[in-house]
Amino acid sequence: MMQHKRLGRTELQLPILGIGTAFVGIPTQNQTVGEYAGAPSQVDQELGLATLLAAIDSGCAFFDTAALYGRGLSESLLGEALRQRPAAKDRLIITTKAGSSHAGYDFSYAGVQGSVYASLERMGLQRLPVVYIHDAMGKPMDFVLSQRGALGALRDLQRQGIIDHIGTAANDPSTNLAYIKTGEFDCAVIADSWSLINRIAEREIFAAAAAHDVGLVVATPLERGLLVTGPQAKTRYLNRIFSQACLHHVTRIQQLCADYAVPMLAVALQYCARHTQVASTIPGTRVPSEATSSLAAAQLPIPERLWEDLRPLLRHFDTAISV
Repeated sequence: MMQHKRLGRTELQLPILGIGTAFVGIPTQNQTVGEYAGAPSQVDQELGLATLLAAIDSGCAFFDTAALYGRGLSESLLGEALRQRPAAKDRLIITTKAGSSHAGYDFSYAGVQGSVYASLERMGLQRLPVVYIHDAMGKPMDFVLSQRGALGALRDLQRQGIIDHIGTAANDPSTNLAYIKTGEFDCAVIADSWSLINRIAEREIFAAAAAHDVGLVVATPLERGLLVTGPQAKTRYLNRIFSQACLHHVTRIQQLCADYAVPMLAVALQYCARHTQVASTIPGTRVPSEATSSLAAAQLPIPERLWEDLRPLLRHFDTAISV
């Protein structure tokens, strides 16, 4: 059985593993590198739909998407998956994000409300449990949080019963921290902040989230796939360059997992959700096999002794951002 945890101060009970859809339908790991760098979309729609259907058929109860993902295709494919699996609609929790799209950034009142309505239409939904303000890095925070900005737009949608909860989601940990500290948000998607080799969240994010009972969802728990396979030659990790010291350290973690006959995938996913403030993890899933393997890994029993032996191997590695 999949473990569930409450998402902060909300009433939502999330499974500890959801499916992130930023790269759904992209055939190869290396193709993800150009997906959000202005290149033509790499999404194979048949593959994307097959991935979402495989996840639903394997019991997935939580999908995270965004207007940005696949230039809207992620949401459209989710809508088609729901049409093909109507019986699953009532049990699924689907969250999305607004303010950032392939056309650029728009955190204005009209822009964010328009984004939410477009997302609802693409997915064939009338209500959303959570909408996040997406990637507000470098934008005037006073405006984003004002009645004329993103937060005002989402608050009005909340009052109308169109959305239930409001969150913040950003690839930049410092941006997430600043928004969490305001106390305005029920939850946050934190990327590049928490994993077997990333300890950024424990510096300030966890404490700030606890102070305001903000529920956390961890994106990038697998470090762009590194914590699934271990280091591999000729593999490009989306906007990440890992040091040789980091890669060597990952092989040590991989060996520990092998000693217990437990896939590193299972350890990487379940580790993130062991923290009190973390409700769920949402690894970016490209293909059906990734969806089914992640869902299975999140439910795999892991000996307590493994967690004890893992503790000395938990450390932080800075990563360079490729350009």
